[in-house]
Amino acid sequence: MSSTRPYFEAIARQAGTLPQARYVLPQFEERTAYGFKRQDPYAKLFEDRIVFMGVQVDDASADDIMAQLLVLESQDPDGLITMYINSPGGSFTALTAIYDTMQYIKPQVQTVCLGQAASAAAVLLAAGSEGKRLALPNARVLIHQPAMEGMQGQASDIEIVANEMDRMRSWLEDTLAAHTGQDREKIHADLERDKILTAAAAKEYGIVDQVLTSRKTPASPHSS
Repeated sequence: MSSTRPYFEAIARQAGTLPQARYVLPQFEERTAYGFKRQDPYAKLFEDRIVFMGVQVDDASADDIMAQLLVLESQDPDGLITMYINSPGGSFTALTAIYDTMQYIKPQVQTVCLGQAASAAAVLLAAGSEGKRLALPNARVLIHQPAMEGMQGQASDIEIVANEMDRMRSWLEDTLAAHTGQDREKIHADLERDKILTAAAAKEYGIVDQVLTSRKTPASPHSS
């Protein structure tokens, strides 16, 4: 599980479609009892107890996510938190930091995959509260074993890194088995290579509980 191996990012780079810069994030004003308040979409989502993880899982984004989770817990320990995920994955330490925080706080955390949940992000998707792990129909999920590229140094140093990689993989297998209900042996075999799942396949695998199509209310057959 490495920030150098997100599958979909590699595909996008080969196709020349990887975004080079973020578009200008819009801001808007809302009238409140205290006057007008100017904010951006992420702040508005946070007001509604929604955390949006739309970037690589690294130390900076992990700190942001953890801070939001802890603040939302302090505001309402019994209120549901929703985490929307569209991420290519990232570092193992950032993953475990967010994962531990999700398990530590009192509120239930609903996870929703939009677009993709790859590598570390797939584990966070699966780590949502039981019955509250969701995906949209065209979302894709990728799981694979941890990876570390460019290892060099003395034999003893390489052995230390190899042992840490074994520990990381063991944690990953145990965690996915616990949240999906799959046998650890199957998880071990599936992690040997990149395993890509559609939303429906992710539900069958146990990573999500439900595939959502729309929040629109179906029209009445008698409506004009």
